[in-house]
Amino acid sequence: MREVQIQPTIGQAWTGKHVVLLHCTNNNQLITLFKSFHAPIEPPRHNCAETLSQLLSIGYRIMAITPISTNHIQYFLVL
Repeated sequence: MREVQIQPTIGQAWTGKHVVLLHCTNNNQLITLFKSFHAPIEPPRHNCAETLSQLLSIGYRIMAITPISTNHIQYFLVL
């Protein structure tokens, strides 16, 4: 009998990459958080630094930081 290898399917939380976009003000206030459907996450805080700390502790890495306007910053994180 031949062993069948099962390929991972897209959509399983433990396979592939997960993306989070974190929008903050330049005075450390969370504006909004966007994430891929199955991305593991803890509830975001009003404090942007605390939310970033939580995401980094889960294992996310900051891939890019982009100023959207003079008071709006976007963090792009990947796990």
